[in-house]
Amino acid sequence: MKAVGLYKYLPVESDDSLVDLELAQPTPNGRDILVAVNAISVNPVDTKVRAPKDRIETTPRILGWDAAGEVIAVGDEVEHYVVGDRVYYAGDITRAGSNSQFQLVDERIAGQMPKSLDYAEAAALPLTGITAWEALFDRLRISKTGADAARSILIIGGAGGVGSIAIQLAKRLARLQVVATASRPESIAWVKAKGADLVINHRNPVDDELQAAGIASVDYILCLNSTAAHWAAMANTIAPQGSICSIVGTEPVDLDLLKSKSVSFSWEFMFTRSMYHTADMIEQQRLLNELAVLIDAGKLVTTVNEIIRPINAANLRKAHQLIERGNAIGKIVLTGWE
Repeated sequence: MKAVGLYKYLPVESDDSLVDLELAQPTPNGRDILVAVNAISVNPVDTKVRAPKDRIETTPRILGWDAAGEVIAVGDEVEHYVVGDRVYYAGDITRAGSNSQFQLVDERIAGQMPKSLDYAEAAALPLTGITAWEALFDRLRISKTGADAARSILIIGGAGGVGSIAIQLAKRLARLQVVATASRPESIAWVKAKGADLVINHRNPVDDELQAAGIASVDYILCLNSTAAHWAAMANTIAPQGSICSIVGTEPVDLDLLKSKSVSFSWEFMFTRSMYHTADMIEQQRLLNELAVLIDAGKLVTTVNEIIRPINAANLRKAHQLIERGNAIGKIVLTGWE
């Protein structure tokens, strides 16, 4: 089968940073399904894993944690899928990724693909959809049925992949007042189109931006960009007994800034369930299925913003470069093998 992988961890400008490969097609066992991958998308995690480091792989490492495709074989313990099912998933960072024609994935972290989307549109959703869903509803404990309606959330980094779906979930399911950050005309327009009530500029201190807009505090903050850079501003603007969640690792910060307000802080890392085989691992299948229902009902929309054809090393290097520039809007998807 065709695949794209690496042996050396190099700058993306190097032709050897990602290379075209021919590998043996895997066979599913246990709860694994074998998926013929039709489309993939690229996330910051791909570029971080590929980033230069002093290590050489003896067997190629296959990256990629977003895919949509068709089930072509199932393991002997699979309960939820049959050959011919169309699925979408983010996968498991500890296993071979989706940058290959065929991929094994545990059925518990794969969902039934939205019927109204094609493979490219569906591939844009899993990693960011899981991340946003878990951050809002599991970590921040916001009601997804509207019980927290009229409360407010600040989403820092609203135009990226996670922000693009988090805005929709926060507005259309939770019915929150959504403030999102963006800094360029095109990203501001994108964020507004996804449902943000107010857009502020994260190039400036976000607490100053909120004060200028007449907002003294927010009940929730979802940080998708530089936890450390925004820490003091988040501490200033979070409401007493509010909650902050971040997906971005950080150097040490002063947690005491949250103490007087009794503010809670949590991390969201969507690979936790698959990495540690948690007892509730199947929750990712369930939330992806629920996300698909919402998509098909027209309550949410895909966040794909650029499609590149075909899937090969040169095009994946191009996508990595776009991500590394830090100004991508929505999701970058690759589709089709040649």
